[in-house]
Amino acid sequence: MSTLQSESDVTVDDTAFAAEWQAWHDSHEKNRADPHGFLAVTSLNWLDETPTRYPDAPGEWSTSAAGPVVTLADGEQIVIDGQTISGSTEPVTYAFGIIAERGGVTASAGAAEFEVARRGGVDILRPRHPSHPTLVDYAGTPVYPPNPRWNVDGVFAPFDEPRPVTVGSVSEGLEHVYDSPGVIEFELGGESLSLTAFNGPTPGSLFVLFTDATSGVTTYAANRSLQIAAPYAEGRVTLDFNRATNLPCAYTEFATCPLPPAENRLPVGIEAGEKIPGKAAL
Repeated sequence: MSTLQSESDVTVDDTAFAAEWQAWHDSHEKNRADPHGFLAVTSLNWLDETPTRYPDAPGEWSTSAAGPVVTLADGEQIVIDGQTISGSTEPVTYAFGIIAERGGVTASAGAAEFEVARRGGVDILRPRHPSHPTLVDYAGTPVYPPNPRWNVDGVFAPFDEPRPVTVGSVSEGLEHVYDSPGVIEFELGGESLSLTAFNGPTPGSLFVLFTDATSGVTTYAANRSLQIAAPYAEGRVTLDFNRATNLPCAYTEFATCPLPPAENRLPVGIEAGEKIPGKAAL
């Protein structure tokens, strides 16, 4: 495995940098362990036109061109946007309507929540129970010590027009399509590298999916993600690989996470950010 720096070679003496990273990491871990986060997911159900019951959700679920529906029998109920829908002596059907790709609606019943969403052109039901062992037993994610050497400068090179990029998924047979606004060019250890970027959660921000020479060794094999603030003067950006994070698929089989595009498989080892869950000794 080719690596550029080893954590043993560096002493982090920037107290402010380490403290800022620690605050970010603590917040990220808190969000990950949310009672209804992805660690609480108990199943991944691909809906079709056949009404089907699942052991971890009330009602019978199906979908069609008009979107997913649930039919509730007597004694069953769900809450959506503060409205309680209850079955009675006659079954009651609730229609969610057409859900946009990567969109979703959340229903609840008791302590559980139910994600009704669309992934890869298919409607899904994903129950989330706070009592699920994956969440209850979660003890945190091992990480490389924060190291300023992995906080690197780059330049965002926009395309003339956003380009649709099709990537695979950890869920077999599923594909995701993202619009890429451009690439990020940077250097590590004197080596010129680039990453295809996608639009981030806030206006102008970006994110990248990548693997590197540590993937499958000390870091999760399929992917890691890095959020990047909006470019500033002359397209400059900062890539802080200390904040490279695992996607849900590193923790649960009930995920549909995208895989990095082929060009984002870096030939170097990024010894920074989150490691494989449960392998703190690596």
